Amino acid sequence: MYNMDKLYEAVAAKGHVCVGLDTAVDYIPPKERKAAASDAEAVLAFNKALIDATIDDAACYKVQIAYYEELGLAGLTAYAKTLRYLRERGALAIADIKRGDIADTALRYAKAHFDGDFEADFVTLSPYMGMDSIEPWLSYAETKGKGAFVLMRTSNKGMRDFEYQELKGGGRLYDAVGDRLAALAESHRGKHGYGAFGAVLGCTEQDEATAIREKRGNLFFLIPGYGAQGGAADDAALLLRDGNGGVVNASRSILKAWTSAPGADDASNSFAAEAAQKAAIEMRDAILRASCGV
Repeated sequence: MYNMDKLYEAVAAKGHVCVGLDTAVDYIPPKERKAAASDAEAVLAFNKALIDATIDDAACYKVQIAYYEELGLAGLTAYAKTLRYLRERGALAIADIKRGDIADTALRYAKAHFDGDFEADFVTLSPYMGMDSIEPWLSYAETKGKGAFVLMRTSNKGMRDFEYQELKGGGRLYDAVGDRLAALAESHRGKHGYGAFGAVLGCTEQDEATAIREKRGNLFFLIPGYGAQGGAADDAALLLRDGNGGVVNASRSILKAWTSAPGADDASNSFAAEAAQKAAIEMRDAILRASCGV
């Protein structure tokens, strides 16, 4: 059984929310950061509080490694412990690492992030060095059920610099990526019809969403762009398929929900966790309502 099958079932049970643990230290209530032994310890404690609060309302969690790398070795320890805690709680974890290297190097990256201290259920990958940067990760799909989300069409402002380049044979560069991922999905199809590896597909371009979803029926999407980047529930719902087929990531709108709640001046981790839970539930319900109308 692929992890993508497990994610499909988590969406069916809990909704489409992926909580992004892109935890900057300045997202943490000041008194909690001050009381912690280090910034890395403060991040870990904050993460655990939010995981506990949202575990029943989130299909999965995405942990962006950059926010931990900036804290050095202590930060990477907090990263590893966050992933371990997600496993202990039975949650699915996406390591947002965006690796994209070839041959033996990719094998080493795969071992680092699908085994050992940094083990996650999924990773994010960049395809722009070619399919030989993706294929070495596939052995872990077969042996351990691991999955990946490959950058296809993102949600950042600079996506048009390269992803939208027109190809000589027609279509755009992101279409070519989608074609190769769709073929890969056919050779590694899970029991719910989706490939072991899916695609990152931003929800900020509503006019293209329906056509992409119809064309990429065997790709499960990791959908960024919701909330702080301007995407809404209606936008995300267009990228779903029969009410499933994707998880919608939100980071800042959940992590920082406490900052706009009454009483924020004296906030604790439990206060932040309660606000995060409320934000996750509101997001879940909004996407469910929108997906029912699609």
